[in-house]
Amino acid sequence: MMSAGYLWRPPPLLLLLLLMVMAAAAEKKEPLVPALFVFGDSLVDNGNNNGLPSLAKANYLPYGVDFGPAGGEGSPTGRFCNGYTIVDYLAELLGLPLVPPYSQLLSSGSVPTNGANYASAAAGILDDSGANFAGRIPFDEQISNFERTVAAMGAAGSSTNLVVGRSMVFVGMGSNDYLNNYLMPNYDTRRHHTPAQFADLLLSRYAAQLTRLYRAGARRFVVAGLGSLGCIPTILARTTEGRCDEPVDRDLVAPFNAGVKAMLDRLNDDDDDGELPGARFAFLDNYRIVRLMLADPAAYGFSVVDRGCCGVGLNAGQMTCLPFMEPCADRGRYLFWDAYHPTAAVNEVIARAAFDGGDDVVFPVNVRRLAQL
Repeated sequence: MMSAGYLWRPPPLLLLLLLMVMAAAAEKKEPLVPALFVFGDSLVDNGNNNGLPSLAKANYLPYGVDFGPAGGEGSPTGRFCNGYTIVDYLAELLGLPLVPPYSQLLSSGSVPTNGANYASAAAGILDDSGANFAGRIPFDEQISNFERTVAAMGAAGSSTNLVVGRSMVFVGMGSNDYLNNYLMPNYDTRRHHTPAQFADLLLSRYAAQLTRLYRAGARRFVVAGLGSLGCIPTILARTTEGRCDEPVDRDLVAPFNAGVKAMLDRLNDDDDDGELPGARFAFLDNYRIVRLMLADPAAYGFSVVDRGCCGVGLNAGQMTCLPFMEPCADRGRYLFWDAYHPTAAVNEVIARAAFDGGDDVVFPVNVRRLAQL
């Protein structure tokens, strides 16, 4: 029998394990925001197109080959990447779990606890952009789904205004309005709009859409500009000697990005004089970040910048990854994963620049600061 004066002491190994658990608990921090809500296209879609009658799908290997446990067989979730997207990395940096696709929440009847991803491959600011791929969820419909989510959260008894207002909203739209609308020969858009007129059309619709998100309760926005469309493998495959199509970037991307930045400055309430009281917008300059990587790839750990890691034809850009196609082995050295999309390594660089970067890449504040406002 144990005497009354005996004090039990854990064995050294058990004591070490207890100390490790306590240290881990102490290091675990509260998320910087309650939730992350994502809107966009294939750059951030995480499975919403899987159940659609669509040609824009990535729910098969080798997509997702690096998604999941290290050394595993990968998991083709519907992400158009070999691994994490930008918003996956941002979720982790914000202290959140990866947010589920809205389609998953809808099918299970669940109310989001840490956010939701509404993005859809081939989606655009304009409803008819991306029609070549058939099924997709345009930005207007994504916003409608968000409005339904907010209503469901309220019905479930959550403090909706507080949760949504303090959450982070990521929006990345516009690529398909150019790649799968303005630049497509089967669309007559170019016959009716100059580049400047088309940018104005997109920006007018975009401002109204962001205002809808605001009216639904969103207050903290990260809005990503277009990347260097003129340098993606599908465009390189069409150009002489596989060089970047500079007119695409100069005449289309640059005016659109400049217009988005000016629009956000007008909407932003950082000086208490914006059009949307209480709203805070940060512009993520994807174009500048990608161009910095293209100018000095070695500085970022890349060596192949002019072709996809997985694809068919010139620059691996004439067709995206086919089911069970063998991708390149050194994926961390490639800038582009397929004909249109960056590798997970690039997505991590962009996400970290968004989170902690200076105002040369994310303006007027980075995501960390935006979360504190």
